[in-house]
This record gives sequence, C-alpha cells and structure tokens, in this order.
Amino acid sequence: MTLVLAATPIGRIEDASPRLAAELAAADVIAAEDTRRFRRLVADLGVGLSGRVVSYFEGNESQRTPQLVEALVAGERVVLVTDAGMPSISDPGYRLVAAAVAAGVAVTAVPGPSAVLTALAVSGLPVDRFCFEGFLPRKGGERSRRLAELAIEQRTLVFFEAPHRTERALAAMVEAFGAYRLGAVCRELTKTHEEVRRGPLADLVAWAGDGVRGEVTIVVAGAAVPPPADLDSAELRALVVFEVEAGSSTKDAVATVARRTGIARKTVYAAAHR
Repeated sequence: MTLVLAATPIGRIEDASPRLAAELAAADVIAAEDTRRFRRLVADLGVGLSGRVVSYFEGNESQRTPQLVEALVAGERVVLVTDAGMPSISDPGYRLVAAAVAAGVAVTAVPGPSAVLTALAVSGLPVDRFCFEGFLPRKGGERSRRLAELAIEQRTLVFFEAPHRTERALAAMVEAFGAYRLGAVCRELTKTHEEVRRGPLADLVAWAGDGVRGEVTIVVAGAAVPPPADLDSAELRALVVFEVEAGSSTKDAVATVARRTGIARKTVYAAAHR
C-alpha cells in the first residue's frame, strides 16, 4: 500500500540508482509515461519485472488515477516513472499523488536526476533562492503576460522549453527582463552533447537563432532590488495596471505592487490614480 515516485535518468543510464532497479523489480504495478521507453530502460538496467506495466500519461491520467488508487488501497505497491527525471515535476504524477494522499496511502520517492537542479547548479547564477516555472505558455500573448509578472521576481528563475521555441522564449525574456539580464541555456544535460551557454539574454537570443536541438532548460538571474526612488509614478501605475488586467481588483493590485517593491501602499495608490 505504497506509491513510489521513481526518478529516472535524464541522460546517462549510469545515473540510475541501485534502488531504482530494486523498486522496479519488486513493484506490483508500474505506471509508465511511455511504456516503450520504459521497456528500453528496463533492458538497459537488466531488471526482471514481476509486476504488470500500465501506461500513465497526460492523455489518460484522469481515467487511470482511480484504477491505480484502487490497486494501492488493495495493498499493492505502485511505482510511477516518467520518461526522465522526477515524476510530477512538469510530468504526470501530481493527480495520482493527490489522490493517494486523500485515500490515506503512503507516498515515497526514489530520489534521482533532476534537470531543474542540474541546470541550476551549472548555470553559474545564484542558487540560494530560486523558483521553477516549468514550461512557458505557447501563445505569445500569454507568454508575455507570464514573463511580465516575473519581471520583478528576485529569485533565480528556471524554465523548461522545447528546442524549436527556445529562440522565441528568449526573445520574450529580453522584452520582459531586459537585454542585459544574465541567463544560461542548458542543453542535453548529462548527455554526450551537453552544452551550457551563459551570458546576457540578448546574446543568448542571437545564439539560439542558429537553431537549438535537444532537451532545453533555461536559467535566468532574478531581478535586482531597485531602490524605491528608481520607480517613478508611471512605472508604478504600469505595475498596478498589469495586476488589474490579470484579474486583481485595484485594491489588491496596489497591495501586491507595494509588497513586491517595498514601496508604501499610499505611494502606490497615489501613482495608480494619478
């Protein structure tokens, strides 16, 4: 009666832990994002399976989750694996974990490779505080709004991105964060053709213009803390307008901007109504 979230290699099979092999061999049920890729992983590990293998991916999560919870409640040990990295981190898993917890089922994990932490560690950017934003919206307007919201985020930012959208994503970051904000594009981490490009976002856009291949993780430095005097009334009003357009009331928008900038609420209010 245990759900095991099992991290799998993001590149080299040698990064798989002995415990991963042991859990796969002992599982009653293995839920795999891609059963064909999972079979290759099992073959590479030399693991003999005794449990049944079922698919568990974005398209069937809603249908499959109750079935897996039923198996867990019946006393079976279910191991969840995705194509690479830790399940539920921009991969299937959250719904199953939430349902298992609600059913009183024990949930544990086999820790292992993570593109988020690997990219953060090799980026050369501050790692004491960071936030993971996953994949940006595909539509340009939604992507721009998301990045505008993050423009004053002071923590280091980590994103996943598809290779064919990397140039557009970086260009949108230049627009939202400025050309000189530092970043790193981490490509094919731990694999044979691993590459990390570091520099101002404008330089990274130019580099991506030649085409990007492979799995991509983007790391961007957080915003510098501006003294209140550096934000004039027009800039404060623009920040309030953004929050209102995102769905906040004017009162809540003023409070949010005041909290994020450290500027007195009455000053922000006055700027917003000027």
